Amino acid sequence: MPNIRVLRDMKARRGVLDNEVTRRAYLYVARNQSLPPQVRHQAQLQLNTFGRYTRPTTVKNRCHESGRGRGIISEFALCRFQFRLKALAGELNGVRKASW
Repeated sequence: MPNIRVLRDMKARRGVLDNEVTRRAYLYVARNQSLPPQVRHQAQLQLNTFGRYTRPTTVKNRCHESGRGRGIISEFALCRFQFRLKALAGELNGVRKASW
């Protein structure tokens, strides 16, 4: 059973994916200096109505095994401890312990 942080991150990823196109459109209109101020203000108000989990900054890289949010090796989506365990067990292709 994943912990609450992992569930929250999954919810944020789903929300960002669902609302990405409309958010980008409103951001483009709100930041476009050539448009009239009223249109830009309306776009900014629409952006403010989006929920918390529609912002891309709420998504955090987490370990797929443990849910840990720090020390993530992004290529494998594992924290450093899980990466070490899986590498020593030979479960990661192309990864082996260095010896010289």
